Amino acid sequence: MNPTLVFDIETIPDIAGLRALYQLDADVSDSEVAEMTFQLRRQKTGSDFLPHHLQKVVAISCVLREGDSFKVWSLGETHEDEGSIIQRFFDGIEKYTPQLVSWNGSGFDLPVLHYRGLIHGVQCARYWDQGEDEKDFKWNNYISRYHSRHLDLMDLLAMYTGRANAPLDELAKLIGFPGKVGMDGSKVWEAYQQGKLEEIRNYCETDVANTYLVFARFQMMRGVLTRARFKKECDLVRAELDKLDQPHWREFLAAWPEQ
Repeated sequence: MNPTLVFDIETIPDIAGLRALYQLDADVSDSEVAEMTFQLRRQKTGSDFLPHHLQKVVAISCVLREGDSFKVWSLGETHEDEGSIIQRFFDGIEKYTPQLVSWNGSGFDLPVLHYRGLIHGVQCARYWDQGEDEKDFKWNNYISRYHSRHLDLMDLLAMYTGRANAPLDELAKLIGFPGKVGMDGSKVWEAYQQGKLEEIRNYCETDVANTYLVFARFQMMRGVLTRARFKKECDLVRAELDKLDQPHWREFLAAWPEQ
């Protein structure tokens, strides 16, 4: 059985790209570039949420579930550039052909990775295969919405209807999982400006852990896991996170009382 790879990304405005697009001088600060762009976006759409191609990836966090092991981590080092981190993500797909699991990955994470990967010259032949190289990928690939090689759990649970989408934080808490700890997505740009990249990566890791736990609950709902096996899965996650002995995991576990 192929491993399961749950993933989540965190992004900030692509300041360098915005400077090039708007031909802004160097004396305009990064924060001013971002605020100008937010204002233009609000005037156009009513929201300051930037288009996918203008979102710079600063963290990709993953849960890898394979055999008896559970691992959660962020790709690369804090000093690595965006292109290298994205290449690491697709290299993992190239090597292991995992089942990808995400929360809104089809609507946000993967389109961002597509555009940013294109900008940085990332290569990822297996990810884009739709049957050209391996015939099985014609019927089950990473790109098609209704195939299981990538499972966007939010999209599926909402029956592919945007108005039925649920926030991961709220759904996780309703089930009994910790939900968001440390910060939320709206605070990432502010934290990045303050040099808190490690905190952003930690937050992304807790988000991806929540996603995995909700996925495990879904696997129980659809009969892949029994109730007893689901309980063992939660116990495994607790035990592995407890070994990490980092503040964000201590906070995560404290918010997750045993039931």
